[in-house]
Amino acid sequence: MALPMTGRTHGNRSAVTCRLRCGDACAKPVANTSENEYFRDVASRALGRRSVLAGMAGVALSATVAPGLVAPAAAAPIPSGVARGGRGGPSPLRFAPIAPVAPDVDTVTVPEGFSWDPVIRWGDPILADAPVFDPLQQSPRSQAAQFGYNCDYLDVIEMNGSGTRALLVANHEYTNEEIMFPPDEDPANVVRTAWAAHGMSVVELRRRRRGKAWTYVPGARLNRRITLDTVFQMDGPAAGSELLRTAADASGRRVRGTMNNCSGGTTPWGTVLSGEENFNQYFHATGTSPEEVRYGLGEGDEREWRTVDPRWDATTPDYANEPNRFGWVVEVDPSRPHSTPVKHTAMGRFKHEGANVVVAANGHVVAYMGDDERFDYVYRFVSRDRFRRGHGRAAARHNRHLLSHGDLSVARFSGDGLEDGVSDGVGTWIPLTRNGRSMVPGFSVDEVLVFTRLAADAVHPTKMDRPEDVQPNLHNGRVYVACTNNTDRGMPGKQGPTEPNPRPENKDGHIVEIVPRHGDHTARRFSWNLVLVCGEPGTAGTYFGGYDGAVSPIACPDNLAFDSVGNLWVATDGQPSSLGHSDGLYKVPLAGAERGHVQQFLAVPTGAETCGPVVHDQDGHGRVFVAVQHPGEDGSWEAQLSRFPDYVPPQGRVPRGEFAGPRPTVVQVSRTPR
Repeated sequence: MALPMTGRTHGNRSAVTCRLRCGDACAKPVANTSENEYFRDVASRALGRRSVLAGMAGVALSATVAPGLVAPAAAAPIPSGVARGGRGGPSPLRFAPIAPVAPDVDTVTVPEGFSWDPVIRWGDPILADAPVFDPLQQSPRSQAAQFGYNCDYLDVIEMNGSGTRALLVANHEYTNEEIMFPPDEDPANVVRTAWAAHGMSVVELRRRRRGKAWTYVPGARLNRRITLDTVFQMDGPAAGSELLRTAADASGRRVRGTMNNCSGGTTPWGTVLSGEENFNQYFHATGTSPEEVRYGLGEGDEREWRTVDPRWDATTPDYANEPNRFGWVVEVDPSRPHSTPVKHTAMGRFKHEGANVVVAANGHVVAYMGDDERFDYVYRFVSRDRFRRGHGRAAARHNRHLLSHGDLSVARFSGDGLEDGVSDGVGTWIPLTRNGRSMVPGFSVDEVLVFTRLAADAVHPTKMDRPEDVQPNLHNGRVYVACTNNTDRGMPGKQGPTEPNPRPENKDGHIVEIVPRHGDHTARRFSWNLVLVCGEPGTAGTYFGGYDGAVSPIACPDNLAFDSVGNLWVATDGQPSSLGHSDGLYKVPLAGAERGHVQQFLAVPTGAETCGPVVHDQDGHGRVFVAVQHPGEDGSWEAQLSRFPDYVPPQGRVPRGEFAGPRPTVVQVSRTPR
């Protein structure tokens, strides 16, 4: 299969990752061609000349620092009203930061005194009838009963008070057929097996007592695979719309499968949300209508799934609407293995990174969401109904419908001028729907929800630099937006650098902190500031929350999490090209003098990115989980570039159930017993 992009791309990823994950989105024209304002313009006005000069002056600074760490550039003062703590006090999970790791190191690197081990790997049997993994005998049936490929979002939900039982829930974002299958494999079998490798997994975990390592339980009662053949229910205002009907589903209410599931979130009522992201690349379409252009649909379906199933051919009248049935937030109840998962139309359709939920003080549920594409937007959903507390069946049944109806809005950021000399501003949530009605002139409610990007364009929100995870922090009430990067800045026809980092491309990304007005997540207005402007510390324009000591280099923030005292944990995607280091997981305190003190906790193997961080810092001496996604991505069946995590020698005997190549894997990291 020919690669349209080769080597390392200007988007900080390998060409293979770009092709398989997002269909070379960065090599194609920007989908958002509206005249709406760019966040970098707003931030530039807010940060202003003072911050730029401070950053420039910081280049001349020097300091004696620990190996692998360098001092940051000078930064603007911390804004008043910025979170200066969660509950206070240090996290029980203490560690000495690791130095940056070279991208050819094929292992998980952890701090001294810690160790890692796999929890579950691609192909491990989950269901009772699952065969032992055999890379030479893969089939749709076996893969549908085994752990899927390229795990991304992750949560580990404890099920009992003693902490000995838990449910692991993981997304499976996409597949890499070139390293999964031998080259002579039947093409139809490859396609159908890949369908089974997409989706989600629910797996029971057990251990002897709290603080000990987890192991997964094959064939457990709650174990489940969700694939591209699993039936989903569409709910909310657009369910049944003509825009969602196909030859296979005249009702517009029953969809087969979910795919490209990126990040997600766990709700207060125990369900798991998952974002369908780069769905466009799987379809063959004309790419001529405004709707198709805005969602990146076109003729470039390199997987050619339409040769096996006509629903992937959107140029036919029968399946012209099939792409409209993807790009949603889906909800799965991991405690009910036979329940029908749901796609929520009320939350809008775009390239969802995920959705993260908080219960507001007035009882309404608020979900924050990012549209992961250059120059796209940050969204908020507020439920119509209120959360019911309690563990009874009536409360559970009520809460499972909270995301079915509510108000959808999109964020507009504004700078507040230079008078206070700090990097901050204010913002507004602009309504797209309210009380089940469209708030966008010229759009019906169905059109707002199915073509959310176009509706948002019409109300002039702020263009962001690939907003991915948008996470509310339950400890300080703020919301954190990971803007991974935007290498299109300064390219021909695009505005040049105007942010405090005076570089021609935003290759390293930044993190925005949103402060809801009066602490109310349902309020229309908010304030904001920049927590991190990522990059190699000591270079012009980087900013680390005002911290003035040594910090770990960091770039391309992607997934976010919090520990028991409200520290931010950041997983990265793109550092091998941006910094020349492996991707990793970083702790960033948000409190007091330590605010912005970036400390690297781990690094992932060669070719991999860090996904789905889960921090259980009160479990014994602390335990951290991450999903190691796409290790050895640039390899092939004949020339594998990673042996993680089985480490079978290239010419050695392959033990039963193992693989002489890379396997995306969930790992747990804990302090090594003395």
